[in-house]
Amino acid sequence: MFRHIDQYSDLLKTLETDDERLKHTIDFLSQCRRHYHWVGIYLLERNGVFLSLYPYYIGRPTSHVRIPVEKGICGAAVREGSTIIVDDVREDDRYIACSLETRSEIVVPIYKQGKIIGEIDIDSDELQAFTDEDRKFLERVADLLGNELELESFDDLPL
Repeated sequence: MFRHIDQYSDLLKTLETDDERLKHTIDFLSQCRRHYHWVGIYLLERNGVFLSLYPYYIGRPTSHVRIPVEKGICGAAVREGSTIIVDDVREDDRYIACSLETRSEIVVPIYKQGKIIGEIDIDSDELQAFTDEDRKFLERVADLLGNELELESFDDLPL
């Protein structure tokens, strides 16, 4: 995983729009690990109350395109300001079911200038799919992405 991080970083710096940066990141992550079955990025709305799913993601369709920050594992990652790994989503009351096949999840905040602007959300159909190596890798990707993004919130996307 880490051997590709330099290539990811170099390409990220050449992309001209946030749309390109977000799509490239999602594509990159979905190709990194076979157990990354759903890969998406949620961006915090300017009001700070909701996370909105960036329209491009890889995996099964989801109806969870807007999540209140006070709910779910995604909301918990924002509230706690840290990465959350859930080994078995069926055992976590915070989990908002997106797919019956999902068994584990990792959510990694994306910071820009010390402020959370979004998060990387990855689901796996495997139990206990995410390791400390996944966490470190995804936190590095989130750091690189946060440094390159120009937007400050979901509201800044030209959708």
